[in-house]
Amino acid sequence: MTLTCFIRYQIDPFQRDAFKEYAEGWGRIIPRCGGHLVGYFLPHEGTSDIAWGLIAFASLAAYETYRARLKTDPESVANFRMAQTKRFILREERAFAEVVDGTFCIPPQHVTL
Repeated sequence: MTLTCFIRYQIDPFQRDAFKEYAEGWGRIIPRCGGHLVGYFLPHEGTSDIAWGLIAFASLAAYETYRARLKTDPESVANFRMAQTKRFILREERAFAEVVDGTFCIPPQHVTL
């Protein structure tokens, strides 16, 4: 994958479970619509109102095709509607980044203590 879309969500921390349900929905929808789902991440420690979604694409054109598919996918439309109805997403920001060759998904080395 050459591009990754980083989605930063400011969420209502009292509706964490609603955001989790929303993210789990994307786990089915995103791959079906052509995105490579890297994952959704909920706050664990520290800031309680920031969550992340990472989705990779082969190109910006692939992202645009994916976005068009989302608009016609019934489960996608329902997931967006659920988020609007429950209002647990307070703000959403998107940024695109490309991986630096030789730095992605490098497993840890065995360390002897």
